Amino acid sequence: MTKTIATIILAAGASTRMGTPKQLLPYRGTTLLRHVVQEAIASVCQPVIVVLGANAEKIYPSLNQLPIQIVENLHWNQGMATSIKTGIESLSHLNEKIEAIILTLGDQPFISAQIINRLVEAYYTTEKPIIASEYAGTWGVPALFDRTIFSELNALKPSEGAKKIIKKHQHQTFCLPFPQGAIDIDTPQDYQQLQTITD
Repeated sequence: MTKTIATIILAAGASTRMGTPKQLLPYRGTTLLRHVVQEAIASVCQPVIVVLGANAEKIYPSLNQLPIQIVENLHWNQGMATSIKTGIESLSHLNEKIEAIILTLGDQPFISAQIINRLVEAYYTTEKPIIASEYAGTWGVPALFDRTIFSELNALKPSEGAKKIIKKHQHQTFCLPFPQGAIDIDTPQDYQQLQTITD
């Protein structure tokens, strides 16, 4: 267990295209978000931080009694980068010196402890400041960022995402294939399709 790499799970969105909080959709005997959180807890990373925003009061109870830190992003409606910033800021209150973070989304159902652990392993073996996932012809999250990149993540415009930083530092990024990373749940159709894959 490494207490110097944190996982930040971004789950603050309003699920407007879904029409209901996707964080609470039933998945593998629990909810979609709780499943992702449990995989993060099972990984080598500590602490696990979950950033909530829209529907936070509805989602809180689904995460109770888990060894995580929940932070609320009051500016969630301004865009993804506000959640990244909220997550990173919450780390400054911890005593441990965090050397890197893994950013991931609460709606990527195929996230697993193994995937997270592979990012950490690649970070230590390649010594690259960014380890990203590769899927659908692009690089994205889950991705690990060394603390030297935190200030750039904090400086993102509200509507931007971590992918901008990955692109900027392509030459310093190591990529791991994660084909199922392309699957995230935004619409009722996405969710129906997911159920056909996992049934």
